[in-house]
Amino acid sequence: MAQLQLGEALKQFLDKSKLKNGIRAVQIESIWAELMGKTIAKHTDKIEIVNQTLFINTTVGPLKQELVYQKDKIIERVNEAMGETVIKQVIIR
Repeated sequence: MAQLQLGEALKQFLDKSKLKNGIRAVQIESIWAELMGKTIAKHTDKIEIVNQTLFINTTVGPLKQELVYQKDKIIERVNEAMGETVIKQVIIR
């Protein structure tokens, strides 16, 4: 039986687990202020990932419109920060 490092074993588990998107969403939330700025982070309520789609919730109308214009940049920044293609689409709610 092959031996794995703990980190590699966890990575393999998460790749096959349904927890993967939830953990990635938490990771994105933890760096959201760095990626998008403190003002945007302050006014976004919830971040979720479902099937490589990032859902961003905010109740601020003008911010929703600004985020719609920045969808491509959000995808680029998140994927770069995560080191792999995690997000292919962004939906602002």
